[in-house]
Amino acid sequence: MLWREHAVYRERSGGVVIRGEHVRRWISLAPAGGRDEILVRAGRILDGGTTAPARSEAVVPLSATTDVLAATCRRLLAEAAADAAADAALVVPRAASGRSNRSRKAARPKGSGKHTSFGSWVILTCVAGVIALYVYSTAMYG
Repeated sequence: MLWREHAVYRERSGGVVIRGEHVRRWISLAPAGGRDEILVRAGRILDGGTTAPARSEAVVPLSATTDVLAATCRRLLAEAAADAAADAALVVPRAASGRSNRSRKAARPKGSGKHTSFGSWVILTCVAGVIALYVYSTAMYG
């Protein structure tokens, strides 16, 4: 058993994805390009719940025992966890970077207010022109 709490999903390609939200990792088992082989991939689950691209992958023959498959899964998940720990060590805390926690909103670029841009006005004018032409041709030719 990989995790006590997990969710199993079916991929479009016919593979299976197992997500462990509490450990923030996922693993995928899918048919490989070769015959009688499966592709095992593992990765992290990001803050918003989206899955990051696979950090590591391996091809396992279907003739392998369950122990071999389980060992491969554990190895790939350990690599994904090690990559996550290395990435976390590279992140500088906000207090250390000199930035305050006051405003977490990104600054708006200048001139990007709530006003309608020129391109939007051109599109609206074209749509209004097409509607006017339709109403005119319907009124004139019945």
